[in-house]
Order: sequence, then C-alpha cells, then structure tokens
Amino acid sequence: MDIIFLEQVKVQTKLGVPEWERAVAQTVILDIEIGYDFSKACQTDAIEDTIDYGQVAARIRETLAEHSFKLVEALGEHVCQLILQEFKAQNVKLKVSKPGILPGLKALGIQIYRTA
Repeated sequence: MDIIFLEQVKVQTKLGVPEWERAVAQTVILDIEIGYDFSKACQTDAIEDTIDYGQVAARIRETLAEHSFKLVEALGEHVCQLILQEFKAQNVKLKVSKPGILPGLKALGIQIYRTA
C-alpha cells in the first residue's frame, strides 16, 4: 500500500464538551496517512493520477471551520470519512491532537484507522 502523509496540519475548529470551550475556535493538529495506489502517478507524473494533498489540507480546513464537535472522536471520524469519500482513498490513519488543553499535558487526542 502506498501512503501519502500530511504531518502536523494545524487547523482551527470549535471542539470540546463544555459549551465555553466551543465558543471560540482552537488549534487542533492532525497527522494524516492516506493509503492510495499511486503507481499510475509514478508512471505519468500527473497530479490527476494521485491525491492532491494540497486539496486535502484545504478541504479539511474548510470543513472544520464550518463544523463544531464535542468529541475529538467525532472530529476524527468526520475527517476520515471526508478523505475516504471525496478523495477516494483506500484507507486513512489519523491522529488528532489538542495541544495545551489540560495543565501538565503537552497534548491529548486520538488515533483512528478507517478503510473504504
């Protein structure tokens, strides 16, 4: 399986269980691995034969700016399904980190893996 990765993608979104936490957008960091067969792109050198990671990052930023989530898990599922459905990925591994949200922790978050 070939992998496209986007590391430490910083996005702004409203996220958290308490209402006050969702009142303003906060920074969330995403590490994304996208499984896709880009053997054709290796031969053609054409962007149409792979997943345009610039479009992936832009689409994620756009959708997370429009949505509010209580749980990191729900945000992660939303991002995975977007990548699987809109970009026709074969699988997605996603790490979502909320930096500096709790005293004494650098970050907290989740890792999930989804397949098409």
